[in-house]
Amino acid sequence: MSTSVHRFHPDPDDMPLITTLDQLAELATAPLLYLRYSKGPAADAEDGPSRDDEANVTLPGLSATTLSPEPWWRRPVKDWVARRLCTCSGPTEDDGRFAWLLTGRMVGRGPGHEPLLVDVRPHARVSRSVLDEAERWYAEHFDVGDDSRRSA
Repeated sequence: MSTSVHRFHPDPDDMPLITTLDQLAELATAPLLYLRYSKGPAADAEDGPSRDDEANVTLPGLSATTLSPEPWWRRPVKDWVARRLCTCSGPTEDDGRFAWLLTGRMVGRGPGHEPLLVDVRPHARVSRSVLDEAERWYAEHFDVGDDSRRSA
């Protein structure tokens, strides 16, 4: 079982660039497209699978998050995508991590219920401007901070 990026190690600048939230929302309608924040495919290929540092456990693949909305989601796809970008562990400018899209084979779930992927294939990079746009959209269209886990 391969845990590395599948024979494809693009420089982040060589990956197609997603430049608008609408463009990303359109891509999110494709099944099995995932979102990951890291230093990119080449760095992930060198570093190997993700780790759960809290439990001191190496995971069987790269952690990612689903980009496509769940079947029960009745709001616009753009809302889902903005929320995913804003609520998943995002990059900080000074550590070199960025958002990128990938496909892969899911081999399990991590401790936060996130998909763990092998046979990863990079798809595109998400620009910083999309992350900024998502933050504005999320703040305008959601009750940010409201507890959505309330029981009925």
